[in-house]
Formats: sequence, C-alpha cells, structure tokens
Amino acid sequence: MSHSHHNLLGEPPAALLPATPEADAELAEGATAAEVVAHHPTVSSLWATLAEESLGRPERTLPDTIEAYAYARTGYHRGLDALRRNGWKGFGPVPWSHEPNRGFLRCVTVLAKAAEAIGEHDEQERCTQLLRDCDPSLAPEASLSVICGPLASAL
Repeated sequence: MSHSHHNLLGEPPAALLPATPEADAELAEGATAAEVVAHHPTVSSLWATLAEESLGRPERTLPDTIEAYAYARTGYHRGLDALRRNGWKGFGPVPWSHEPNRGFLRCVTVLAKAAEAIGEHDEQERCTQLLRDCDPSLAPEASLSVICGPLASAL
C-alpha cells in the first residue's frame, strides 16, 4: 500500500508580471534597449537584452562577460522587486509561458551563464535552481535554447 503525501496548503498561484506597453512601444519605434532602459529601468526584459548582447558578442572578451553579468544582475533584482510587488513570496511558479515573465527568466539564465564563465559556480547553481523552481519546464539543458534562442549556441 502506498501513501502519497500532498501539500495541504497547495502551491502558491503563479506570479504573473504586468506587461510593459510604454517600453515596448519605444522599442517598436526603433529605440535601442539601452535608450529605453534609461526611461524604464525597472523592465527586466531590457536588461536581459543588454546582457544577451554582451554575452553573445562573436569575439567576446572578459569585460563583455562582466558587462553581461552586471546587466543580468540588475535585471534579476529589478525582476525580483516586480515579482514581490505582484504578490510573489520568494517561491512558487513564475511561468515562462506568460510573456512578461520572460525578461526576468532571461536575466536569471544569462546571470547563470556569466557566473559560470567567471568561475562563480555557487551563483551559477543558485540561478539554475531558481529557474527550475520558477518553471520546471526550464530544465538546465533546455533553458538556454528556450530562453536565449540563437544566443544559446554562443554561450
């Protein structure tokens, strides 16, 4: 006879960040991520774009990796702030399927890769675990291709 144990409190509801239409409009009008982040510094997707660009440079140097780390770290913290403002308690699902969550998740992914590149293995492991906790479909081997697309091969 098997006994299964269920969490009687249940899992918290998924954290769903709000859309950022003003920043999206500026990008659609041709502004760069750097220009838009100057007006909307709380938008993680902008920081993620800057981090991905830095880490994805064809002739990437150590300063590029450090730059990516800094951008990703900033977007990560801005994302944590936004998640908390939207009811996240530091745990529970942050699904990739919800488009506005992707900026935060992309920042965590690039932060993990940049940390790994500079030998900060504890940070890389924490970020990888956070990705698993936020959305289990983002397994470490799959998360780069899902989150970063073509950039994954450069990482």
